[in-house]
Amino acid sequence: MGARPAFLGVETSLSGRRWVGPSDQDSRHAAALSQQTSLPQAVALILARAGVEASGVESYLAPTLRALMPDPSTLKDMDQATAIMMDHLAAGDRIAIFGDYDVDGAASCALLHGWLSAIGPAPTIYIPDRIDEGYGPNEEAMVALAQDHGLIICVDCGTLSHGPIAAARKAGAQVIVLDHHQGAETLPDAGAVVNPNRQDEVSDHGYLCAAGVVFLFLASLNRARRAAGRPEAPVLPMLDLVALATVADVAPLLGLNRALVRQGLTVMAQRARPGLVALSDIAGLSSAPAAYHLGFLLGPRINAGGRVGRADLGARLLTTKDRDEAEALAAQLDELNTARRAIEAQVQAAATTQVEARGTDGALIWAAAPGWHPGVVGIVAARLKEAFNRPAVVIGVEDGLGKGSGRSIAGVDLGAAIATCTAEGLLAKGGGHKMAAGLTVQADQIEPAMTRLEALLARQGAGAAGLAELHVDALLTAAAATPELIETLDAAGPFGAGAPQPRFAFAGLRVKNARRVGENHISATLADGGARLSAIAFRAADGPLAAALQHSDGHPVHVAGRLEVDDWGGRRKAKLRIEDAAFGD
Repeated sequence: MGARPAFLGVETSLSGRRWVGPSDQDSRHAAALSQQTSLPQAVALILARAGVEASGVESYLAPTLRALMPDPSTLKDMDQATAIMMDHLAAGDRIAIFGDYDVDGAASCALLHGWLSAIGPAPTIYIPDRIDEGYGPNEEAMVALAQDHGLIICVDCGTLSHGPIAAARKAGAQVIVLDHHQGAETLPDAGAVVNPNRQDEVSDHGYLCAAGVVFLFLASLNRARRAAGRPEAPVLPMLDLVALATVADVAPLLGLNRALVRQGLTVMAQRARPGLVALSDIAGLSSAPAAYHLGFLLGPRINAGGRVGRADLGARLLTTKDRDEAEALAAQLDELNTARRAIEAQVQAAATTQVEARGTDGALIWAAAPGWHPGVVGIVAARLKEAFNRPAVVIGVEDGLGKGSGRSIAGVDLGAAIATCTAEGLLAKGGGHKMAAGLTVQADQIEPAMTRLEALLARQGAGAAGLAELHVDALLTAAAATPELIETLDAAGPFGAGAPQPRFAFAGLRVKNARRVGENHISATLADGGARLSAIAFRAADGPLAAALQHSDGHPVHVAGRLEVDDWGGRRKAKLRIEDAAFGD
């Protein structure tokens, strides 16, 4: 339990969480900000939560690349990577890009492909198959690329790939790594390893995703080409890709990332990239894109290619200039995403049963079984982490080898713990970052590896996690929830990891017309005196939230959730995405 009183007195909500409001310090800070800036109290609370002072409000609400863009050379090996690329461009060498199969990898490939195509021949893109090749460079693929290319650029991977990079160099190619995953004490023998999360890095840009690192690399290349009197390729029109990757990879929306996503959303709204236009249309995105759409509509569809389909579909979608091809690829990814959801549901049900049988009071929850598709284990791990408020690992086993993925809770570095298990030999491969990591393990080593991993996480305090908390930013009335307020709140965005979208509580509402809609959602109207607020609870039809909304029998209900503008039918109104509820007095 936290030291603060439960918000609205909700000690245990219908989802089993304790509601926690803003701290006294944030409340006082917000009151002062509101008085000094004339911003609504709800907006001031969001700024107070982010630690914004009155003198910094203007720049925070309008973040610019000019103010936040660092000198790319502050990253270790950036100048070496730039010089190597310049040499290969001058020599006219063929260039290959080896990328990861997720959104960040696909977007990073597309960034480099777009820049290189603008100044010369298009590069080769190679995306490994998740099942047959696994994550990151492998020796066979790297040697094959080295035979036909003078330079291989590994994006969103490569920091731990000592053997494959050495093999590529032996085969005659130079290698550059542009990555953001946690580095080990020893780096691979590449020409340059640009990674803000390598252990000897002193810059403070560890929050960047790989696409953010690639963007800085392209800025460095443009600077070098400008100094050499060579033509540049514009990078600002590519910010849609950086925004997509930053949000989809759950990189914290802090510092430079805020400006990259804000500007990237503006670029995306211009609908100039055929692949994103086609994907937005098939996903039903009818309004200007927001960070939410990148994370929950576009990102999962692009990821579906690498999870349950062809690994290169995402990169092909983001690089194509042909609208017909874009529409065909978007349709294929949409179908794969539907298939992914079905597979995910089956694995989640089985994994939950296994976790509950093993117990959920320790520092780690985990599940493993033959036949679980490796493309969904990360999503299921995230669901388990959310349900039990513990770091979670889910492993699919095939032919005596387990391939798994883990997700962590705030304050617990899962990537470092998995790196330790790998160094100790319990895992065949492993790596990642604080909140997410992947691993490969021999089937007969799963039990001892998970036992050791749990011990490492317990040292970080994971086992002390108690009842999950739901953080509420402010109390609102239904009458105060207007499109105008939401638009003012949006100015404090973009919202996502590290800068969560504001969550508001509404006290003592009456539920009207609660009904099941779609596959398993609940729609309702919430009454607050004479005011009405439309609401929807996603994926809630089979849980306690649905029962409370549909059978409240006029009893007052406290609800908490996120506000959005609903433009359906041409009439703009506020709508609440309900995340939790509790019965009031």
